[in-house]
Amino acid sequence: MEVLWITEETVKSLLTMDDAIAAVEKAFFDHGSGKTQMPPKSYLYFPKYDGDLRTMPAYLDSNEQAGVKIVNVHARNSKIGLPTVMALLVLNSPQTGAPLAVMDATYLTSMRTGAAGAVAARHLARPNSSTVGMVGAGVQARMQLLGLSRIFKIESVIVSDLNIEKARSLEKDARTFLDCDFKLAANAMEACKCDILVTTTPSRHPVVMESWVRPGTHINAIGADAAGKQELESSLTKKAKVVVDDMAQARHSGEVNVPISKGELRPEDIYAQIGEVLAGRKPGRVSDKEITIFDSTGLGIQDVASGFVVYERALKTGKGMHLKLD
Repeated sequence: MEVLWITEETVKSLLTMDDAIAAVEKAFFDHGSGKTQMPPKSYLYFPKYDGDLRTMPAYLDSNEQAGVKIVNVHARNSKIGLPTVMALLVLNSPQTGAPLAVMDATYLTSMRTGAAGAVAARHLARPNSSTVGMVGAGVQARMQLLGLSRIFKIESVIVSDLNIEKARSLEKDARTFLDCDFKLAANAMEACKCDILVTTTPSRHPVVMESWVRPGTHINAIGADAAGKQELESSLTKKAKVVVDDMAQARHSGEVNVPISKGELRPEDIYAQIGEVLAGRKPGRVSDKEITIFDSTGLGIQDVASGFVVYERALKTGKGMHLKLD
């Protein structure tokens, strides 16, 4: 029995944003159609290291794809030269359970999250959206912009980050795939003067207030991915049409977890899961005036679907290393 070992370098050479968008959109559709199995993430917490470790199993029935991702989030890692997020993905055969591939999934995680934001915005933002506001300018901010650039004609980007050098770095990097105006905002309120707002911070206190957000704005709320994290003022989530990636995960660790735990938002106030919108069970945006929010926690089905794109392409191109397990 053999397993294919795929390095991050190989993943980067095989997975494009367009690939990731297509894979994630199909995975969300299957989720909304009841054709997936995906228990909520399980967590190990390491408080003294300001980190955690998560396992994310998933099965996509229609594509016969299964696997599990192991991923960490350690906020202090940048100080010791390591990524904040690191991940490993194992793909398995549903027919036999045998492992098929093991791959570095750090880059894949960033790509599929950017793809999820693009898919959500395609269905929830106004089609003519042209201005993107960014609150947070790290690695995921780049991926969100890259994904959005594949869906919308972006004319201007407004970037806000507490670290001005990170904001400048994002602008420099994004100019490699975006030809548009860039503005470094003085604060998060200024970044909210946009059509699509993207928040990618690890904040545990709101960084975007309800009064700052204009009618018709779509928000990709990406940063809240663990219990206690919150980027948007609770009254904003109460006012807006909130679409989550997965109801169970969002209630535990998404943008809505804090307002629900405080009784400021009821689970029944959540409009839909994004898969329900894609599957046609619920409409997406119905008015140019409504504020929409996509609460992204990150799903195992996104990883497995994107991982199989890499795996199948690696087999076709002869990339990766075959390792014997017996």
